Amino acid sequence: MIRTFLLILLSTTLIHAQQFRSVVRGNVKDADTGLPLAQATVQLDGQGSVTDDAGSFRFEGVETGRHTLTVSFVGYQTLVISEILLESGKENVQEVRLAATGRQLQEATVSGSRPPAFNSVQAITAEQTLRYAATYLDPARVATSFAGVAAANDQANGLVIRGNSPNSMQWRLEGVEIVNPNHLSNAGTFSDRPTSAGGGVNILSTQLLATSYFLNGAFPAQYGNAVAGVMDMRLRKGNDERHEFTAQAGLIGLDIAAEGPFSKRSKASYLVNYRYSFTGLLGAMGVNFGGEDIRFQDLSFNLNFPLKKGGNLTVFGLGGISSNIFKPEPDSTKWEFYKDSHHIIYKNKMGAAGVTHALPLGRRAVLNTTFVMSGLQTSRAFYKGDTNTVEYAFPIEDDSLTKSKATGNMTFNYRFAGGGKLKIGAFLTFQYDRLAPLYAYEEFKSRLFQPFAEWTVPIAPGLTGEVGLTASVSKVDLWRAHTHRTLEPRAALRWQVTDSQKLTFSYGLHSQLPLAQLYAAGFSVTGFSGNPNLGPARVHHFVAGYQRDFRKSNSLKIEAYWQEHLDVPTNGEDFSALNLIETRVSTGLMNTGKGRNYGLEATYQQLLSRDFYMVVAGSVYSARYLTGGNEWRKGRFDGRHTFSFTGGKEFKSGARILGVNTKILWLGGFRETPIDLEASKTGQQTVYVTGDPFALKLKDYFRPDLRIYLKKSRASYSTTLALDLQNVSGTKNKAFSYYDAFQQKIVKQKQLGLIPVLSYRWEF
Repeated sequence: MIRTFLLILLSTTLIHAQQFRSVVRGNVKDADTGLPLAQATVQLDGQGSVTDDAGSFRFEGVETGRHTLTVSFVGYQTLVISEILLESGKENVQEVRLAATGRQLQEATVSGSRPPAFNSVQAITAEQTLRYAATYLDPARVATSFAGVAAANDQANGLVIRGNSPNSMQWRLEGVEIVNPNHLSNAGTFSDRPTSAGGGVNILSTQLLATSYFLNGAFPAQYGNAVAGVMDMRLRKGNDERHEFTAQAGLIGLDIAAEGPFSKRSKASYLVNYRYSFTGLLGAMGVNFGGEDIRFQDLSFNLNFPLKKGGNLTVFGLGGISSNIFKPEPDSTKWEFYKDSHHIIYKNKMGAAGVTHALPLGRRAVLNTTFVMSGLQTSRAFYKGDTNTVEYAFPIEDDSLTKSKATGNMTFNYRFAGGGKLKIGAFLTFQYDRLAPLYAYEEFKSRLFQPFAEWTVPIAPGLTGEVGLTASVSKVDLWRAHTHRTLEPRAALRWQVTDSQKLTFSYGLHSQLPLAQLYAAGFSVTGFSGNPNLGPARVHHFVAGYQRDFRKSNSLKIEAYWQEHLDVPTNGEDFSALNLIETRVSTGLMNTGKGRNYGLEATYQQLLSRDFYMVVAGSVYSARYLTGGNEWRKGRFDGRHTFSFTGGKEFKSGARILGVNTKILWLGGFRETPIDLEASKTGQQTVYVTGDPFALKLKDYFRPDLRIYLKKSRASYSTTLALDLQNVSGTKNKAFSYYDAFQQKIVKQKQLGLIPVLSYRWEF
């Protein structure tokens, strides 16, 4: 199949094709107030124009292919967007937001893929998600190209950020925290139970995404209830002038999107997408993968309504269902593992819906309001043998999780005449959790109130400071209510040393509420007890950075960080929540644990220019935790180093673009606890050696990925034929070890091997 695909690409690129044209347009607005900027200068590949009174610009008859857009306005930072892809049949619509410089007659140039920020933040565009190798069209998998970020497992998008557990990451939608927005949240886990922050496939399709932001240290004041990282996904609005459609078919699934204006007399628009898994289609025809029937489908939408006087209202939603069913092998002579004689049914449902409202207040202020409701329900039943027989009608393991969040946020932004900014707001979250292990269940409610204030002020020419304060008031009701309060100061400093060099320093105290399974941990032999007294874990973040910008969209960024973890849930012995992923906990816990992470990261990035791009990123780090015996030990995610190379080259011939992209990951192996073989044989399940957690280090992880695509433009539509070769070397990286009761020995579970993903995309 691979050889045939390459021959098709080669033959089609040799055929002469006509050059087609389309439209690049958009609007320019103030980043703080959302008000339009009239008479802003806009250049497309050097061809100049200015915005009208509504802040709009338009370039007609632009050749399809790659372009660079430059937007400038007096008193604002010049924005350069260098990775624009224009395809026939689709307009390229840019929503440009310019930030004030604070120096009225001096400009500072930033890149569209490197947003102005103090440090530890990366922008992820939808175009990058479609271009990079092995992303599964998921922004979280794009993040593995960044320094200090590693995937917890090939099968899922859970992220280990600077040596922290994937549970320490928070998912946001339109700036508000939501439940885990992923299909198959048990993918790749040790116990086959769901995780809180990862899954096999993101429920939100790339068709709905605008630029997402990934933060991994010393977040600004408006980001609370997270200690390691934040993935803030933002939705794009549909085309408000013409109807457009996208259809994609591949191993991930069938993806259909539609967008356009509600009427010709209005700028209101819609964007909707539906997706059904390819494996689900095969399952409906009786085809499975290794005995597993894997299915998922999802629907998402974003409705945009511009209001008078520059305001805006959006209504959005997403929902998805997924399942993974493993049926036992009826012929016992073919059994290889303990799992082969069992029936496992896993189901996952997730949904979210919300509204946003932006209300400009004069020329310098805006009031933003967001309300989002999200919910998640998972269930897993583990049966011995065929469930159709009376003997095995009841599961030997039965777990379910129900989680819902309702979050409201109101933020007031004000920009001072001298360039300073004030941001004041609050988040209010109501959460409900229900856990149901075998023959019992426990439910509890929690409330989290997070007011914050943030002041950004120009101190001197080239020197900008930021101070902030977040308060966290949490109340958890688990058979009795407990209230916890924290104050979290934030501070940052940016010094523009020269036009091309800057230094940044930032500090933040952050907190995060414990997972539901920690509150609900049972440690009484006679019945349920739980840990109602648990409060949020806290961490001090210190980050120092240096960035050097070169010509032709190149940059070098170096960051050093130190994290001091406090109030970590622990049993006072060897257990620490810093090492937890998804497993159940059956011990009493206290907020007395500590941890320490530190490291050095470097990233060299060349944005797509002259048909070539690359990101070279690496880090060395340490992740340790303190035991009850006051001994510092290496944590589960202490891999010691990360390295990634992401790059690609495009070859253009007429209306065709051939792209070759690669990503290479070389990561230090995580750690695992030795298994007591004799105790495991006696108990017929995995029993770990006590007193020596994470003493074993897995071998280094190595994985190269390759993506080849051919884009063709026609008069009224464009197509993309792509082949992703994930783990093209077929390297069998180790995931974890477990005791297999059928083989009566310790088995090393491997991660995914070579997976070819063929897809075809049609846009018109």
